Amino acid sequence: MGSLLVIIISMVLVNNYPLAQFLGICPFLGVSKDLDSAKGMGIAVTLVMGLASAATWPIMQILNHFEIGYLQTVVFILVIAFMVQLIEMFMKKNMPALYVSLGVYLPLITTNCAVLGVCITNIDKGYGFLSSVVNGFGGGLGFWFGLMLMAGVRTKLVDQEYLPAPFRGVPIVLVTAAIMSLSFMGFSGMFA
Repeated sequence: MGSLLVIIISMVLVNNYPLAQFLGICPFLGVSKDLDSAKGMGIAVTLVMGLASAATWPIMQILNHFEIGYLQTVVFILVIAFMVQLIEMFMKKNMPALYVSLGVYLPLITTNCAVLGVCITNIDKGYGFLSSVVNGFGGGLGFWFGLMLMAGVRTKLVDQEYLPAPFRGVPIVLVTAAIMSLSFMGFSGMFA
């Protein structure tokens, strides 16, 4: 149980996908404009990462059994796309306001490299099924945490009259992401 807690904490702080590993930057920067969209996207990505980890681990065991492990990336992408479609249909029916607010970013979870990254990391680190699922949910929680932090900072940057003209808009967002990334890198070495 302690090792599972270490996995979660390390995925949130030390190995945070957008801020320490630079995976999933597109939705990280795109959806962090307001807190509601960031919250919805964080929940969706956490769900997809956890479910994709649960689905891809046994699939990889089957691929290894038939000695076709080289197909892992293609198969993982198909599994992730299928899961995102299921979540998208569920949100469209049960949470239409959130579905509309996420807009184009919801289908982009399919191409979010952090989701594929967590599935491949599970295999590369030799995690068992439970550790893979915990790593997936931990990666999603880390993505969500970083997204909420960025959205909180960006809501304060809405009134940018005090900024020099060249820094307004996208440049200040990139500078903010870089500073946040540096602060998360301070956690490296926390876990071996």
